[in-house]
Amino acid sequence: MGTSLAAAPGRDTAWLTPWLAQLPPPAGDLAAVQQRGRRALAEQPLPSARQEDWRFTDLSLLAQLPLAPASAGAPQPPLPAAEPDVLRLHLDGCRDPLEGHTLPAGLQPLSAADLAQGLGHTLAATGCEHHWPVDLNHATAGRVLALRVASRARVRLELVSTQPEALLPLRVLLVLEEKAQLELSQQLLAEQAGLTSLVLEAHLARSARLDYGLVALGSPQAALLAHLALEQEPESAVALTTVTAGWGLARLEPRLLQVDGQAESTLRGLQLVEGRQIADTHSHVQFGGPEGQLDQLHKAVAAGQGRSVFNGAVRVPRAAQRTNAAQLSRNLLLSDRARIDTKPELEIVADDVKCAHGATVSSLQTEELFYLQSRGIDADQAAGLLKRAVCAEVLRQLPTPARASCPLERLLLEAR
Repeated sequence: MGTSLAAAPGRDTAWLTPWLAQLPPPAGDLAAVQQRGRRALAEQPLPSARQEDWRFTDLSLLAQLPLAPASAGAPQPPLPAAEPDVLRLHLDGCRDPLEGHTLPAGLQPLSAADLAQGLGHTLAATGCEHHWPVDLNHATAGRVLALRVASRARVRLELVSTQPEALLPLRVLLVLEEKAQLELSQQLLAEQAGLTSLVLEAHLARSARLDYGLVALGSPQAALLAHLALEQEPESAVALTTVTAGWGLARLEPRLLQVDGQAESTLRGLQLVEGRQIADTHSHVQFGGPEGQLDQLHKAVAAGQGRSVFNGAVRVPRAAQRTNAAQLSRNLLLSDRARIDTKPELEIVADDVKCAHGATVSSLQTEELFYLQSRGIDADQAAGLLKRAVCAEVLRQLPTPARASCPLERLLLEAR
């Protein structure tokens, strides 16, 4: 299945110190956060293969990328018109994304006091406030999109970003009040060399609901580092669907905490790799109380010399009695030189639970290919149809705006 692509300890780390020295002085509302992030980066080593969580993730690509923070907004790609009830915002790390927009009823910016209180709270609660990619984002992000969804309001929001030939740091903070509902579609695009850094925090009050779809499409010269930290109060519901493809390096870390249990979490993930691309998903779900629900499915398709990594950790402490959690990793290997490393992981202390996990790695089945070819479909088309069938189970869970912007979804439609 190929050799390890993990970097040796200390490899390609000399760029970090001069890069920190060349950053512009901290400024704006996040100046204090930038200072803390830069201090943290200077004091901790770059993640390496000696750390279990980074054993298969080669960060050497970062040393080859232009990592000066973007100084002007990147041009946005042509997109179909947003649906009438969807607010589309462009995040470029520079301009105020709310400028020129009238917010729909029930959606408002967080006050300065609420921002100071909420920023970083969910990162700390989910145990990732000091992760290296988070500190990188803290050191460079000059803006934060901070929004509140009012109680009982129903809002549809779309966020779009295009990475310039530079570093694009994105920071988002969302607060959903009791019984609020938010459908969030986010699209990250990168056709040039550079790094997209995303840190998103969302806190859901009792009975709130978040439907979040992230489509991240990159290029072999681009990297993505993303942390998605979600905090759920009882009776709330999260449906999180992520799709990544094309990046030279993509590291995605969903972190979810059910504060007092009694909440529902549905996680769907799809990553596609080819060439020498690396896609690494490290998810972490923590139950803080009883009667929580988790349904997690992660899929990967690996071709060429691509490498897919999945580590899904689920923590069920003694306080989380009557938890019902299911986690499944299903993977398709299309090349003898591609690699898939998958590790579903359950840590259960409670004794009254229903928890299961599993993982499969398979190739295209000869019988299925033969069946399609016997119906007049050539070999390449048959392989494509089977690959699309694997992807469809995740893609159809994306919110409508995210599906509309995903080329993989268009391929599925054309194949029907």
